[in-house]
Amino acid sequence: MAKKLKHVVIVGGGSAGWIAAGSIAAMHNTQSGQGLKVTLIESPDVKSIGVGEGTWPTMRTTLQKMGISETDFIRECDVSFKQGAKFAKWVTGTDDDFYYHPLVLPQGYFDIDLFKYWQKDKQGMSFSEAVCFQEQLCEKGLAPKLITSPEYAAVANYAYHLNAGKFAEFLKAHCINTLGVDYIQDHVCQINSIDSGDIASLSTKHHGDIAGDLFVDCTGFSALLIGEHYQVPFISKKDILFIDSALAVQVPYEKGADAIASHTISTAQEAGWIWDIGLPSRRGVGHVYSSRHTTQAEAEKALRCYLKDSIGDKSESIALRKIDINPGIREKFWVNNCVAVGISAGFLEPLEASALVMIELAVATIAEQMPANRECMDIVAKSFNERFNYNWERIIDFLKLHYIASKREDSAFWRDNRDPATIPDSLKSLMTLWQHRSPSEYDFHYKREVFSAASYQYVLYGMDFNFTPNERPASEAEEKMAQRMFAENKQVTEKYVSALPSNRELIDKIHQFGFSKI
Repeated sequence: MAKKLKHVVIVGGGSAGWIAAGSIAAMHNTQSGQGLKVTLIESPDVKSIGVGEGTWPTMRTTLQKMGISETDFIRECDVSFKQGAKFAKWVTGTDDDFYYHPLVLPQGYFDIDLFKYWQKDKQGMSFSEAVCFQEQLCEKGLAPKLITSPEYAAVANYAYHLNAGKFAEFLKAHCINTLGVDYIQDHVCQINSIDSGDIASLSTKHHGDIAGDLFVDCTGFSALLIGEHYQVPFISKKDILFIDSALAVQVPYEKGADAIASHTISTAQEAGWIWDIGLPSRRGVGHVYSSRHTTQAEAEKALRCYLKDSIGDKSESIALRKIDINPGIREKFWVNNCVAVGISAGFLEPLEASALVMIELAVATIAEQMPANRECMDIVAKSFNERFNYNWERIIDFLKLHYIASKREDSAFWRDNRDPATIPDSLKSLMTLWQHRSPSEYDFHYKREVFSAASYQYVLYGMDFNFTPNERPASEAEEKMAQRMFAENKQVTEKYVSALPSNRELIDKIHQFGFSKI
């Protein structure tokens, strides 16, 4: 009879390690003492990058499944609400150039494709504004819900911006004190294998050997298990995604009651782009760039110039932190009884906040598909590797889309990004298809895609993609439905704009009163 899987050992803390620990422990009843045992080993010397401050709406489900109070999470992790991303200067580079990728689906998304009707009569509205109420909520700095809304419930679909360092510590406390995760702070000195190649145990400096049945590598750039031990190759994607460097900074508000942006702001530069994330206590800002197209000095100059608009001369003295980005993914993510999660599995530029969601998706898959025994593990691993290689490749396609749809000609960075030799064949095929019809759910392999067809629509039509409409004329019924959808979106927009509080106002109320409990 095959040996039952009883003990999961996670190596590495940070957001990846503690999301893994919390998700697995909660689903497998670790706190009862009768379920799966979960142990996390964290080196006292390794610090997390701490700039993964943007999430997806999936984080609400992830936290809820762990039994975390949304009120506590918001209060403890310096959290604000995120309702999408605003892309400034990505299309032409002019001051009035922007578009939104909101988190709410287009009106009537599963019933009708509104693009061709919008294209025929734009009425001075962007695509996202015409088909979705969320652009206006973001432009006016409004929150996605009310203080009377239950925890995790939404009026408008939302994610979070958060302090990554505080988030990891918050999860750590919850995992240890509530979910029964064993915590060991120590150095892993040696990885001990058996003849089959499986890891039998990890030798630590002060706690001896830690045996386990499944080992989760959350050791970040060092990739201690998947990289150093198993020597799984890292496949560079720098020939597709040129961004390889970042300069990050934390920016205080001028006044304590300054407005908090309801979205991530991404502002294109000559050789990259600048992110701007508003938290209740500060902003997280950074310039990601291609070192092949600019120097660190020029990138720093561009970032300080951007900051000067909001903090004036203080921008010249504020300290910056340099982060190296090596865009790429592992050839495999699950080998023998070891699976990589987070940066040890892959790392790309932070455009569209894919880092934390890939941790969530990987951990949810591991927890839900947890092999009953070693005999089942290779079957689960094969499926996991196929699915996550697909997920990473689709993210790469989606990020590249933002660059190739640009019309900017002011620098080699933007021109080089449109070089056909740098565009994956999978994306080339889709772009050919989308010249004649809108992105559709039929264009992708899975029901639960990382980025849905709606996301591709928001980016393509926000960037004024050249489109040759289908010759098929619309029926009278379709015309009427389209006009009804546009009218309904306008009504909903007016309703929510008048009813919802500002992002700052709601966050202040949460700190004072807390949300309603379901």
